[in-house]
Amino acid sequence: MSFDDKAENKAQELKGAAKERWGGATGNESLQAEGAEERSESKLKQAGEHVKDAAEKVKDAFKK
Repeated sequence: MSFDDKAENKAQELKGAAKERWGGATGNESLQAEGAEERSESKLKQAGEHVKDAAEKVKDAFKK
């Protein structure tokens, strides 16, 4: 996972968390749900990138 991907995913996660908290504080359920969705999507992307990284390591191990 490149640094840019990590930074982008983390930024999306933080943005989602902020929306979720703001929605909860203001009673805006729609904003709260949108924030939760963004956070979940970001975490899913991060998990996919970790799987790709692990697959690369396995591939590299067999090359040796």
